[in-house]
Amino acid sequence: MTAIVMFVSFGLLLLLSVPIGIALVLACIATIVAAQDISFAFLAQSLITSVDSFPIMAVPFFILAGEIMGKGGLSKRLINVAESIVGNVTGGVAMTAIITCLFFAAISGSGPATVAAVGGIMIPMMAEMGYSRRFAAGIVAAAGTLGVILPPSIPMIVYGVTSGTSVGDLFISGIFPSILIAILLMIYVYFYAKKKGYSGTGERFQIKRVLRAVWDAKWALLVPVVILGGIYGGYFTPTEAAVVAVAYGLVAGVLLYRELKLNDLYEVFRNAALTTATIMLIIGAATAFGKVMILEQMPARIANAMLSVSDNPVILISLVVIMLLLIGMVMDTTAAIIIFTPLLVPVGMELGFDPVQFGMMIILALVIGFITPPIGVNLFVASEISGLSIMKISKAIVPYIVVMLVALLLVILIPDLTLLFLGGK
Repeated sequence: MTAIVMFVSFGLLLLLSVPIGIALVLACIATIVAAQDISFAFLAQSLITSVDSFPIMAVPFFILAGEIMGKGGLSKRLINVAESIVGNVTGGVAMTAIITCLFFAAISGSGPATVAAVGGIMIPMMAEMGYSRRFAAGIVAAAGTLGVILPPSIPMIVYGVTSGTSVGDLFISGIFPSILIAILLMIYVYFYAKKKGYSGTGERFQIKRVLRAVWDAKWALLVPVVILGGIYGGYFTPTEAAVVAVAYGLVAGVLLYRELKLNDLYEVFRNAALTTATIMLIIGAATAFGKVMILEQMPARIANAMLSVSDNPVILISLVVIMLLLIGMVMDTTAAIIIFTPLLVPVGMELGFDPVQFGMMIILALVIGFITPPIGVNLFVASEISGLSIMKISKAIVPYIVVMLVALLLVILIPDLTLLFLGGK
């Protein structure tokens, strides 16, 4: 009965367009009233203690780092590097957008931030070169998902904290899947561009030009080296790496590239604070939601129910993936990870998955929701930049959803895609 009250009330609140964080809290209150064995003080304590975590402190700093580097001229230089490499081939401008999203993903840790930083430059550029705005908006929205797959990744931090898995191991596990997705997207773009007659920039590939662009973007390209090198070199933790990223971004934007002015800092900190407040509210509410479920023994019951459906691991993992895809369509990724990780990890362990590989599978399945209506946050950002309606972008995004599903299938079937750099453990 309490499970029915919790999920029905939560579903109804979402249908009424109540913000996800508030909907989670109200669903908890309804469950506490129905159960009558949990105090409201427990809910209040959970909302506070859930964000009182050293690893979670990395979230606001990575958000701030992404804002600083986006304003500091780093995204523009990353675009120049990508354009010098693939700009001359068929569909090269669209491929430039994909590669730039891959580069910027190693800075921001956020899908919508990646779409905003890259799309603001690349969507108008593609439109000027004859690409349809629907195609341009779709490819940037899809490539923006790399922002939460390539480290540093906010969902990886949340999954690591929730499941007790090493955040460092999760970061390194995202390298191959993100490169795989970028390659698959570029393959699709090449054949689509060839069919539609979308040419490249017309400039010949020149090593000198590439080296010049790389040299100009050297401070931007060093960001992932500093972050991941510091973590795996044992110099600092992922949380401390986030602080280093902020300091590095300020130095690069203000002193090295000199494009981040003091007047810009107010907007940078304001945007970062608003995003952080939203995410922290969701984390707190989702954690409280998950704790109420645990007290009512819902995770164990749901896991047992799923395992009792069939002994066939293919059927079980298919059920998990389908459930995650549906959840990603209607729920914020951060909240979904906190709520469903305790439910699904026991199922994954029973099926023989490594926690790191299983975490990457969960994140990738939920991330597809970034480009799937009705939530589709990347679609909303791309819509705002391109001036197109959500309906038009949603139609253009279908092929990219298929590409992402292929990548998800490969991650499930090939453990080394996530575990190779961890010694194939």
